[in-house]
Amino acid sequence: MLKRHLNILLLLILAPGCLHAQYKGGGTSVFSFLDLPVSSRINALGGSNVSVRDGDVSMGMCNPALLGEKTDKVLQLNFSYYLPGTMFGSVLYGHNFERSKIEGKKAEDLKEGEPLKPNYFAVGIHYLDFGYMPYADEQGIQTGGRFGAKDILIDAMYARQLGRCFTVGVSLKPVYSIYESYHSFALGADVGAHYQTKDSTFQMGLVLRNIGWQLKGFYSDEGGTNHEMLPLNLELGLNYRFKHAPIRLHMTIHNIQRWNLGYEWTGLDKDPTSGDIIEHEVKWYDMLFRHTIFAIDIVPKSERFYLTLSYNHRRRAEMNLKDQRSLAGFGIGAGVRIKQCRIGFGMSQLTRANFSYQAGISLDINSLLK
Repeated sequence: MLKRHLNILLLLILAPGCLHAQYKGGGTSVFSFLDLPVSSRINALGGSNVSVRDGDVSMGMCNPALLGEKTDKVLQLNFSYYLPGTMFGSVLYGHNFERSKIEGKKAEDLKEGEPLKPNYFAVGIHYLDFGYMPYADEQGIQTGGRFGAKDILIDAMYARQLGRCFTVGVSLKPVYSIYESYHSFALGADVGAHYQTKDSTFQMGLVLRNIGWQLKGFYSDEGGTNHEMLPLNLELGLNYRFKHAPIRLHMTIHNIQRWNLGYEWTGLDKDPTSGDIIEHEVKWYDMLFRHTIFAIDIVPKSERFYLTLSYNHRRRAEMNLKDQRSLAGFGIGAGVRIKQCRIGFGMSQLTRANFSYQAGISLDINSLLK
């Protein structure tokens, strides 16, 4: 059993390396809102997690293979606060299909351990509305009138259970953005896989997110309409839950296909005494940890509540202010299950003056109809 687990882990580690040899750059500027956490749970986990499969339907937007038996007929609403005047949130619904409707296989024909509903489906709408802003000239003088800006994502997810330990999933996601008179439309997809031991103490996920490009660009140049790739992201996630303690450890490795996650490889700084420009290079170990997110969950076996603390080093490196204390890069969250309802809250600090707050509620429609 241990040898098989090690072989699976080796396969998942080597697969990203093959892709890295073929993919370089691209897809780092357009539709960046796709990297924002869609729920309070994901925010608390550091912004992304592709390995936790425990019935939270929003996790399917990180990796479609995380849909499962517990996401059947679950309705989830999420709302976020980032800046005054903005609206940021998501609505998701999960539904599972029986084997008899797809394969003609009935419950009495199933082998021991085979799920009756191994076909998992979910749909979600994710939106970011920046509100309205006044028109102004280059000197900042308002010229009258105002304009809006918003991003909208529709995500249709499907996952299939393969045996007791494996799940594969795929999602199709149209993306639409409108900024004043500029419009853009793109079509993307996610492809993911998930593995867990029979007792679910160890879980592992692999996903390639945002495969796609703009069908209609924001602007045109001499060569015609400019089309850009979506922000491609290859992620590998691991989590381990202790058998005799209510603790689960997470590690997520993101953007495996691209080593340099900085805006520029070298940065410019000023000497505080002389005012001279100093060039500094991001150290290799710093860049390595910018690819990782660490988190810890306190969650009992009953899963009636959870407490989460996370650390995202990339956020810390990019958002932290020098000579000022902040919690940039850290995330915290909690959730509780009350009968047919799950309530969650997540918080993270992007800069010293800006916290992001997210709240969510999940309703089990199956239990409500009984």
